[in-house]
Amino acid sequence: MVTTTDTGWGVRLATLALWAAAAASAAYWGLRLSAPLGGAVPAVAVAAPVAPDVAAISRLLGSAAAPTGAEKPQATEPATKAPLTLLGVLAGQRSSLGAALIAVGGQPAKPFRVGAQVADGLVLQALEPRQARLGATLNGPATLTLDMPPRH
Repeated sequence: MVTTTDTGWGVRLATLALWAAAAASAAYWGLRLSAPLGGAVPAVAVAAPVAPDVAAISRLLGSAAAPTGAEKPQATEPATKAPLTLLGVLAGQRSSLGAALIAVGGQPAKPFRVGAQVADGLVLQALEPRQARLGATLNGPATLTLDMPPRH
């Protein structure tokens, strides 16, 4: 009868080595993925905000060409007593978004965003497709409603 004294230590050692390699790999990737990013984040250069071209926006919303700064007539009466004319509306889905093209006291029309002061004591509160509501404050009651002229 043949007896072998080999008890399988080679297979046991190979299995141990494979499990040790798998554990080391899992520990390495776990530490690598949970560690914060190394090094400083490069600074991003931010350009100065560009001022909107009021004349271009006015033309887009349908106003006549606005005169340059030297040609603008000066208002002789307070803005709150000057008549306001709604010439265009650019409204979003909600009435709290958008802009309106409003002429104040015979001056060339200017674009005003919701929340902007249109005249002394009047803030553009909300916009509808052909209507603008103004009031003393953004969230206060509307004191004036401007409608666009009828379509021809």
